[in-house]
Amino acid sequence: MSETDEQAGAGEEIEISYCVVNTSQRDLLVRGLDAIAAERAAMPFRCEVLVLDNGSRDGSAEAAGAHLAVDRVIALTQREGKGLNDSRLMRESRGRFCLLLNEDSELQPGAGLALWSALRDRPDAACAGARLLRPDGATQASAWRYPSPATALVGALFLHRLWTVQSRGKQVREVDWCQSAALLVRREAAALVDYLDPDFFVYSDEVDFARRLRDAGWKSLYVPQARAVHHEQLSTAAVPERRIVEMSRNRDLYMRKHHSAGAARTVRWLTAFSYALRALGAMALPGRDPRRFWRHVTASLRPGRGEGLREAADEYNRSS
Repeated sequence: MSETDEQAGAGEEIEISYCVVNTSQRDLLVRGLDAIAAERAAMPFRCEVLVLDNGSRDGSAEAAGAHLAVDRVIALTQREGKGLNDSRLMRESRGRFCLLLNEDSELQPGAGLALWSALRDRPDAACAGARLLRPDGATQASAWRYPSPATALVGALFLHRLWTVQSRGKQVREVDWCQSAALLVRREAAALVDYLDPDFFVYSDEVDFARRLRDAGWKSLYVPQARAVHHEQLSTAAVPERRIVEMSRNRDLYMRKHHSAGAARTVRWLTAFSYALRALGAMALPGRDPRRFWRHVTASLRPGRGEGLREAADEYNRSS
């Protein structure tokens, strides 16, 4: 038991479980755990910290186990999907709320308490997402409207920042869904919808989760007072082939699950159109790679083709 828990009292219920998934990012993981330790020490209630190491071979699990903030490490020998890993952590946690964090998310002081206060004040809300910042301090979009043919059309017209992005303003507001890089979840609500769908290996998992929660009567909130630096170790500035394939296939899976086959086809074509325009623009702009945008075009039109991150994980697991 950590010193924080001893101070809180052994009989006190756990209020927040910090749930961190790490995939071979030891240095970022330790940095994020340092931030959790500082925040946890200031919390007025009992917390716990769980780290799931996703089959890393860089000493991440050992570093987490040695960190004073961590109560438990779940070290997988095989790499699994993000949705499945987040669900595992929530199932094994003991807190009333679970703060889902990526290994590249660094909480700023008071972030967890601000998220907790938002859900405490809104018993009809199941999720509260933080304001995400880039390392240079710029705000990163972190809450959006649900994907649909309408949002795809807005994206094709390059009006998505005005209409689709919902992470704006200085007050807590209701939104459709928030990115899971720093997302507080009411564990009771998550259990009622059976947590995240493992069919979404990476990407769209939190979108589907928020949609199923909304269908069950729960709301999602954006909390700008809660801030977290998102170091984006998987930044789209250098998106590899398999990440593009995975993004496209899971976007299509979401559309087919929550809309119709016709709506899914519409989104494929509109998304491909917007990336085709970007590819043309990249040909005239220095420092842009039109081939990357064109790969988005082909992956959007044929999301069932190509190898994605799921296949990359399978290869990684076979090599162990």
